[in-house]
Amino acid sequence: MFEQFFFPQNTDGDTDFMPLLSIDEEDERQQDEAYPTTLPILALKNTVLFPGIVIPITVGRDKSIKAINQAYDDNRLVGVLSQRDTKKENPSVNDLYTIGTVARIIKLLRMPDGTTTAILQGRTRFALQEMLSEDPYMKANTEVLTYIEVEEDLKFQAIISSIKDMARQIIELAPNIPSEAVTMLQNINSDSFLLNFIASNLRTDVSTKQAVLEENDLLVKAEVILEQMDNELQLLELRDQIETKVRTDIEKQQRDFFLHQQMKTIQEELGQNPQEQELQALFERSKKMEWPEEVGKVFNKDFSKLKRTNPQVAEYSVLMTYLELMLDLPWNKYTKDNFNLKNVKKVLDKDHYGLEKVKERILEHLAVLKLKGDMKAPIICLVGPPGVGKTSLGKSIARALKREFIRMSLGGLHDESEIRGHRKTYIGAMPGRIIKSIKKAGSANPVFILDEIDKIGKDFRGDPSSALLEVLDPEQNETFHDNYLDVEFDLSKVLFIATANSLNTIQPALLDRMEIIQVSGYSVEEKVEIAKQHLVPKQREAHGLQSKHIKLKPAVIEQIIKQYTRESGVRSLDRQLAGVMRATAKKVAMEEKYNVTLKVNDLPDLLGPIKYSNELYKEEHAAGVAVGLAWTRVGGDILFIETSLSKGKGKLTLTGNLGDVMKESATTALSYLKAHSESIGITSTTFDEHDIHIHVPEGAIPKDGPSAGITMLSALASAFNKKPLRPYLAMTGEITLRGKVLPVGGIKEKMLAAKRAGIRDVILCKENEKHVKEINPAFIGDLQFHYVDRMQQVLDIALA
Repeated sequence: MFEQFFFPQNTDGDTDFMPLLSIDEEDERQQDEAYPTTLPILALKNTVLFPGIVIPITVGRDKSIKAINQAYDDNRLVGVLSQRDTKKENPSVNDLYTIGTVARIIKLLRMPDGTTTAILQGRTRFALQEMLSEDPYMKANTEVLTYIEVEEDLKFQAIISSIKDMARQIIELAPNIPSEAVTMLQNINSDSFLLNFIASNLRTDVSTKQAVLEENDLLVKAEVILEQMDNELQLLELRDQIETKVRTDIEKQQRDFFLHQQMKTIQEELGQNPQEQELQALFERSKKMEWPEEVGKVFNKDFSKLKRTNPQVAEYSVLMTYLELMLDLPWNKYTKDNFNLKNVKKVLDKDHYGLEKVKERILEHLAVLKLKGDMKAPIICLVGPPGVGKTSLGKSIARALKREFIRMSLGGLHDESEIRGHRKTYIGAMPGRIIKSIKKAGSANPVFILDEIDKIGKDFRGDPSSALLEVLDPEQNETFHDNYLDVEFDLSKVLFIATANSLNTIQPALLDRMEIIQVSGYSVEEKVEIAKQHLVPKQREAHGLQSKHIKLKPAVIEQIIKQYTRESGVRSLDRQLAGVMRATAKKVAMEEKYNVTLKVNDLPDLLGPIKYSNELYKEEHAAGVAVGLAWTRVGGDILFIETSLSKGKGKLTLTGNLGDVMKESATTALSYLKAHSESIGITSTTFDEHDIHIHVPEGAIPKDGPSAGITMLSALASAFNKKPLRPYLAMTGEITLRGKVLPVGGIKEKMLAAKRAGIRDVILCKENEKHVKEINPAFIGDLQFHYVDRMQQVLDIALA
C-alpha cells in the first residue's frame, strides 16, 4: 500500500509522481486562506493529487511548462486535474476529470536535461466551472469544494479506527514498508488528511482514486477506502502464506540435502557406503538366481550401468527398481504338485457339490502330469450363470493341487498396459498385472483365475483382450513379453482358469484359445445339498450361532429356495439364509423363546411374504397363450407368449421389447400357418380379416433369440383355432419355413426352470435329446419330454 510513499521510483513523463511526506497535517484549507477563482490548469496522467499530499512531477509538455511558470510567477497556485485517458499526449477539456485539487508550487527546479521538476502540495479540492482558454496553456474558472458535515460521528470514528488498524497490518505484511510508517500514522490527527493520505497511496487505478477524491461525504469516502484496504490486506495475506510455504519447503530441501551430505561424509569416514552395500547385495542375490542365460545377460548389462550412475540422478532409482523386480520374479521356481489324485478328488468334492465336468478335467490334467512329468497347462474357461461357484472353484483347485492362488478381475478393464505393463523409460512405469501377480505368488506355476473375462472393455488406450491372446495361447505364453520387464517370461506352467457369464462378448480369437467348460445352474435338489453342506454352516458361524441354536430341515430349505429365490446359482439363497440367521441371533441375544427347529410356517415371519409362486404357471390359460422356456445370464426362465386377434386387414404387431431374431420367428410362424392353414384347420380368409397382436410380458426386459419359435407358432395356432393349449406345457425350439424344428442351447437351465415352475410336459427338438440325457434324472424326474422334428408335431401335441 505505502511502497510508493516511502520508496519513490524514477519518473517518466510530465505526470508520473512520487508521493512524499506532507508538510501540513492540518485541514485541507486554512480558515483564512483564499483562492482565486481563475487558475492555470495542469493535466496529470497515471495518478490523482489529493489535498495535503506533496508530490514531485517532471513537466515535459509545452503547455504544462507554461502553466507552471505562469503560476509560479503569479501566486504559486495551480489547478491539477487527472486525465481520463493516459495515452492522450495533448488532452483537451473533454479528456480531463472535472474535479481536481488546488496545488501550491513549493519548488521549481530546472534540470540539466532541459526538463522542469515541480514540487506540488495539494491544498483543497475544486470543481471545474468553465475552461477559459487552452492556448498557450489551459486556464479555467474554478469553485472550491467543501465536505458535508458528518452526522454519524460515532460510526465515522469507528471506521477511522478500523482504517488505522488495517493500515498497521498492511505495513507489517508489506516487505518494502519500514516500521516507522506506523509511528507516522499515529501522529496524523486530521481525519480528512488521513483519508487523503491513505487514498493517494492505495494500489488502485486512477478512476477509483478519482472517485474517492470526488466524494463529498467523508463517511462514504471512509467506507470506500476501508473496502479497498480490505482487498489489499487479503492479497498481502495470501502472498505472505504462499511465500511462507515456499520458504519452508526450500528450507526443508536444503536441510535434507545438508543432512544427506553429512551422512555421506560420516559413512565415508567410517568406511561405509550405502550405495555400494546395496549394489553388493543385488550382485550376491543375482549369483544365486537360476534364470535363463539371456535374462542373466540383461541383468549384468543394466547392473554395470547402475554402478556408473550417480545415486542422485533419477535414472538410478529407475534402474534399481527394475533390477529388484528381476530378482524378485520366480525364474524356474515351481511348487510341487499333489499327485495323490484320490486326495485331490476328495478336496474338490468337499469344497464344491456337483461341477463334475470341471473336476474331471483337472484330474485328467494331473494324471498326465503324473505319468509324463511335464506338460503345458491347459487354458480353461468356465462359462455359466452368476453364483454357481466358478471363482471359488479356482481356490479349491489351487488348494487341491497345493499350488499358489492368484485372482485377477478383468471386469471393466480398458487399458492394455494393465496386462503388458508400461515401458520402463516412462516416469512411474510399472509391470503389468500378470507379472506383478506372478511376483506376488512367488512361484511360476500358480493357479491363475482371470475373473469376468467377458466384461473386458475396449477404448483409445488399447484392447486388453487382444493382449490376452499371447497370455492364453499355450504355444506362445512360454515366451510372454512384458513391456516393463522387456525379457521373456515363461507362463506355460501357469494353470489359467477364466470365468465368464456369456461367450457372446468374448472375441473369437480369444475364445478359440480356451477350453470351454459349461457350468450349468443347480437344481433344487443340488441347492438343498449345497445349503446343508456349505451355506448353513458358513452362515451359522458368521452370525455367532451354534447347531443347538437353530436347525433347518431339508423341507424348509427347499421352501426357501422355491418361494424366496429364483436363480441358477446360490447367492440369493445365501442371503436368505443369512436373514434367517440374523433373526435367530437377535432372539438368542435377547433371550426370547423360539422354536429351535425351523418350520415352513415360520418363514414369512423371518423373510417376509412369499416372493415367488408357481401357481401362475399351473392355471389354465385362454386361447392364444403359450409358455416358452428361455435362457438368460442368470439361468433359465419361463416366458409367456400372448396372442390376440381383432377385426382388421391382417396387420402383425409385436410388443414386449423384442429383438430382431425374435420378431423374425413370429413372422416365420405366421407365414407357416398361412401356407398350411387347411391342414391345421384354419380358413385362409381368416388371416386377411384379422389384425394379429403378439405380446411378451415384462416389456422392460430386452428379449431376443430363436428359441421362442415353436412357442409363437403354438400361440398363433391356438388363437386362430380359439382353442387353449394343453395345461402345464412348456416348449423351446427354433422353426423354419420348411416346417422343421431346430435345436437350441441352454437345455439344462431351461429344464431346471421348468421343474421349478411346476411344468409337467416339455416339447423339444429331437436333437436336444442328448442334452437332456446329460442332466441327472433325479433332477427332472417329474418332467415328460416330447421330442419333435416337424412343426406339425408341435401343434398336434400342444393342441391335443
